[in-house]
Amino acid sequence: MSDPAIFLLLLGLLLSLLAMGVWVAISLTIMALAALVFFSNAPQGLVLATTLWGHSHSWPLAALPLFILMGEILLRSRLSQDMFSGLAPWLGRVPGRLLHVNVLGCAIFAAVSGSSAATAATIGRMSVPELTKRGYPEHLILGTLAGSATLGLLIPPSIILIVYGVATEQSIARLFVAGILPGIMLVSLFAGYVMFSAWRNPSDFPAEEITLPFRAKLRASRRLIPVLLLIGGVIGTIYTGVASPTDAAAVGVVLATILALSSGGFGWEQFKEALMSSTRTSCMIAFILLGAAFLAISMGFTGIPRHLAEWIATFNLSPYALLAVLTVFFIVLGCFLDGISVVVLTTSIILPMVEAVGIDPLWFGIYLVLVVEMSQITPPVGFNLFVIQGLTGINILRVARAALPFFFLLLFGTLLITIFPQIVTFLPDAMNN
Repeated sequence: MSDPAIFLLLLGLLLSLLAMGVWVAISLTIMALAALVFFSNAPQGLVLATTLWGHSHSWPLAALPLFILMGEILLRSRLSQDMFSGLAPWLGRVPGRLLHVNVLGCAIFAAVSGSSAATAATIGRMSVPELTKRGYPEHLILGTLAGSATLGLLIPPSIILIVYGVATEQSIARLFVAGILPGIMLVSLFAGYVMFSAWRNPSDFPAEEITLPFRAKLRASRRLIPVLLLIGGVIGTIYTGVASPTDAAAVGVVLATILALSSGGFGWEQFKEALMSSTRTSCMIAFILLGAAFLAISMGFTGIPRHLAEWIATFNLSPYALLAVLTVFFIVLGCFLDGISVVVLTTSIILPMVEAVGIDPLWFGIYLVLVVEMSQITPPVGFNLFVIQGLTGINILRVARAALPFFFLLLFGTLLITIFPQIVTFLPDAMNN
């Protein structure tokens, strides 16, 4: 049996298990065991035991639960209420006005949560009722929230970048720094689209409200200052090399706790909720990563990734052609799986093909996150769409239709980093110099 046929057989097994509702981690482990038993001579029990033990203690991976805990703590603080009151006074004269609260609010919260779903839930809970009450167009309220919430996957500290870094043995610090400029690029694209919509259909937007004097704006924004300092401190210490991502995450948890306590409304009960929620999320991701590590090792024993890479090389695909094919593949896969599962399922098989055509694995990590962001607002399993549907009660197809322009903006962003890879690589290269 040829290697492509074996790969398709194993992929069919995996998809069947997932369709039956088997957990992703267990599905990956079963697929890996089947590959070892039927297509290699390796001792299955020994490989399983050594892989699980060797990958169950990873210092870079320790940053993951810490960043998740930091986001959960701030999620339960008064950050969301403070964000609207802090940003709104500055946006009165900008075309699109308060709709930019969704874009900028998601960007700020993405930098402290690392989660797309948490960003959509937190900002949406605060902004949707307020913007609806003020008469902003529904499709732009929903679209800006769905699209901008995907920034939680890219703007550091990003949970999915930690997962990619651990799965591919890339520097998490360099991945974090590589995500900064693409994140700013997407914020600019989203804000530009809102401004264009306001210019094209000014009658759809409510009349301008009374603007506050400069000092009043500063007073309204004072609660945002500690959060911005927290973000700058965490990312700045990583960029300058003062702290590793894990060290910065630990400091971030301490500072987030102090910030939440000082803002009021955060006590022991909220801290316990944050601790339990972050533990559940971290355990889920850890089990998936263990299954993915076992799959990567088993694929190595079978030689399938190497042979697949050689087989694809016979088609003489250019890097651009391969990326075009992979973009369609990831978007389709993301219609049925969450972002983390997409990353851990594919990296061990896709990365050898990518490296074979000369694509930088660091750049590919940011590209992969951008494509996964698209899947977060693509039916039927767009997690952001479900979150917003739960918040608003609006039919998921209406939410998906509102998010469609932002899907194309993400696609355009992917095209930009492909044509101009320096958007991704400039800061990591400067970090090393």
